Amino acid sequence: MSRKIVIGVAGMPGAGKATVMRIVRRMGHSVVVMGDVIRLEARRRGLQPTPKNLGIVMLKLRKEKGPRVVADRCIPKIESSKEDVVAIDGIRSLQEVRKFGRHFPNFTLIAIHSSPETRFRRLFRRQRSDDPKGWDTFLERDLRELRVGLGNVIATADYMIVNEGTRIEFEQEASAVLEDAMAKWMK
Repeated sequence: MSRKIVIGVAGMPGAGKATVMRIVRRMGHSVVVMGDVIRLEARRRGLQPTPKNLGIVMLKLRKEKGPRVVADRCIPKIESSKEDVVAIDGIRSLQEVRKFGRHFPNFTLIAIHSSPETRFRRLFRRQRSDDPKGWDTFLERDLRELRVGLGNVIATADYMIVNEGTRIEFEQEASAVLEDAMAKWMK
């Protein structure tokens, strides 16, 4: 059992998870990105990191190795962190939540929510290789994320941040929630 404080962050693509991770890093803590496990696996399989390929790899990997495989691969990264506080970007299923919660007793889950229209605009502007180029691809990705169980994760989070305002408002609220989430384990 680890004594690390672990903060899981979940949200649909484009909700604001990366912004929360930047805040965590500014606070001097570590970050583990679950999507990096999928990108690495896609590369290992010789696939380009397109939205479709990463979605296929995400589903295939879970089918082949079980619903907690990505969490299993992230735990050593969390354990090896020199920091006492580690944030996990991209939890997608209740099985992953349970895995992290059992392994890290000081685990808290934060959900970030934004409307589909807001998220689509952000992703379209961001233009990462796995970001959708059109609305249909965006919806297809959302449905794939929901099939894995992301909606259940968001619904059961310890904290919920709605990210529909300005970046400054979101950063202030996210910072306050992160401080509160850490403080409850530092008592």
